[in-house]
Amino acid sequence: MTERERQIIALLRKNPMLPQAEIAKRLGITRSSVGVHLANLSKKGYILGKGYVLAEEAERYVVGIGAANIDLMGRSREPLVMEDSNPGFISTSVGGVTHNICENAARMGASVRLITVVGDDLYGQKIRQECEDAGIDTGDFMVAAGAASSTYLSLHNADGEMALALSDMRVLQRLSVDFLRPRHRLLAGAAAIVMDAGLPEEVLQYVAERYGGTVPVVIDPVSTTYARKLVGHLSGCWAIKPNRIETEIIAGMPVDTPERLREACKKLIAQGLSRIVVSLGKEGCLYLDEEGRALRASGGPLEAVVNTTGAGDAFVGGMVYARLQGYPAEKMLLFATAAARMTVGHQNTINPNISAQSVWETVERDGLWVREA
Repeated sequence: MTERERQIIALLRKNPMLPQAEIAKRLGITRSSVGVHLANLSKKGYILGKGYVLAEEAERYVVGIGAANIDLMGRSREPLVMEDSNPGFISTSVGGVTHNICENAARMGASVRLITVVGDDLYGQKIRQECEDAGIDTGDFMVAAGAASSTYLSLHNADGEMALALSDMRVLQRLSVDFLRPRHRLLAGAAAIVMDAGLPEEVLQYVAERYGGTVPVVIDPVSTTYARKLVGHLSGCWAIKPNRIETEIIAGMPVDTPERLREACKKLIAQGLSRIVVSLGKEGCLYLDEEGRALRASGGPLEAVVNTTGAGDAFVGGMVYARLQGYPAEKMLLFATAAARMTVGHQNTINPNISAQSVWETVERDGLWVREA
């Protein structure tokens, strides 16, 4: 799907009866161009019948519940010097772990809804607009009057590796179980629910307990601080994707050797978790599931690392898309690993060129592999 087609789909989600002339006016293009785009969308199967009924509305979808924020990213030109001013580059974009996962999945072709909290400020407006432009349904946003939207500030070395980050996600704590209850039909009908551990603990537990038995629930721990919320609360979860340190915290045991890491994963699966994918950085990932499978996925050295911030989010986005496609574990890991590798090679947290096709091309180009661990 092209960027222009995504913009048209976003408009039609809000109003399936929107006239071509109005679509043209809103996008600043000619009516004839709109007709061509609509015809292409129809041929591709994104639009069905009269009134521009979206094909995805008849299919299952992903629901994201969690952070959507403004990302402020700085990258130094030279190795960082602490307690000093460092010449570099600063960019602004929409981020947040759950948002990033959702946008990656949407760009791959999934139908996605996002439940989050934004302030009634310019950042909140920017978050909503960019979500809609990316094809994410924002109909279930909560707007907190008088509050500032979430903001994430990261500082990177010249090689793209993050040196330090600060986050202000206080507004997300306003998202409550009471806000979710009226959206039961939306959540119960989802093909997958994705959350980040920055949510209030009661929300994480409610979703896992209420929907985990029937809907695959995926949780990204996000950080060592937030990972503590998951201790003892994994029953009903389809998958989590921690790194080594987060795994150590959630399992409550050291993971300083490959044997101990596997033992920790088995301990968490014994608590009712269906599968765990541990990020190993440049070494790829380790996968274990309740069926006893243990897999490793990786590939050759990366040619260039520009920005590592969004790699994990792209990985989970790839997992979610793979789940919708019914991929087996091996194929899911190949796809998710390739999505992460695409992301670190681009300056943006979300690679705007990511799609299902480009991810599979990356699998072939990078010679990615999955084998028993």
